[in-house]
Amino acid sequence: MDSTQASEQRILVVLDATEQQQKALHRALELARLTSAKQLANVKLTLFLSIYDFSYEMTTMLAAQEREAMRHSLIADREAWIKDLLSDYDMHGVEHELCVMWHNRPYEAIVIHAIEQQHDLIIKSTRRHDGLQHVIFTPTDWHILRKAPCPVLLVKDHDWPQQGHIIAAIHALSDNDHHDSLNRRIIERALALAEPLQAQVHLLNAYPGAPMNIAVEIPEFDMVGYGDTLAKQHLLQLQHYADRYHIPAACCHVEEGMPEHVIPEVAERLDAELVVLGTVGRSGFSAALIGNTAEHVIDHLNCDVLAVKPEGFKSPLAKS
Repeated sequence: MDSTQASEQRILVVLDATEQQQKALHRALELARLTSAKQLANVKLTLFLSIYDFSYEMTTMLAAQEREAMRHSLIADREAWIKDLLSDYDMHGVEHELCVMWHNRPYEAIVIHAIEQQHDLIIKSTRRHDGLQHVIFTPTDWHILRKAPCPVLLVKDHDWPQQGHIIAAIHALSDNDHHDSLNRRIIERALALAEPLQAQVHLLNAYPGAPMNIAVEIPEFDMVGYGDTLAKQHLLQLQHYADRYHIPAACCHVEEGMPEHVIPEVAERLDAELVVLGTVGRSGFSAALIGNTAEHVIDHLNCDVLAVKPEGFKSPLAKS
């Protein structure tokens, strides 16, 4: 949540129809209770499921009334499944509602509902995607990351103990106002989530080293000196953010390497519960092939990821 809390926080919890154990719901309930206990906000959960039966496409010869009855029957069946599922969870004291949406593209259903109902956060479980699927196919998670109007919390199996560690991964060395704004949004989200958990926030900045071809083409180039200077510049900028948000110097990490390698390594070293990072929307063929830092990092992390959008971001699915 933002550091200036609203009186109500609306959380869209995406259920997984293939699983009995709902990691996203478990995390949402934990977060709702911690937030309410600290009197930070009143939390309302929307338990959301998108369904579609492609056999419905084969019923065009039926009367419209019969097709509608079939659709309502399938929705009612899923609503009953959710109610049965909730018997395994302690929902006492947590305001919640159910929503089953008929839609043939789950990610669109999720994003559209989040836009229309002005949700503050989407929580969804995620799993590792295998090899080639990274390169050719765009998983539902990636679509949501790019197109959701609000932050997206992707949940894995890592617990959220009290007094744990949360990493805010930022791009510190930039005089770009856009990056500065996104950095602040990332840190403020991390601090807001850390408050009910009594967790320690760490700032992390990864930076690329000098290209190896420079040493070959310019033998006198001082690789070590260049690396030291670059590290100091990044650390100095990171400390500016640390000072602004009263984060101890011991919790500032500047490491050489690509973010998709550095962030998971530091998260494992700290046994972090959560990594907060920024993501920007991409679409089209280049997005399917390239993705972005958030997407590359997710599959290498053994903890939850909160992806934060830049200020002024507008979902491509929002009505103009």
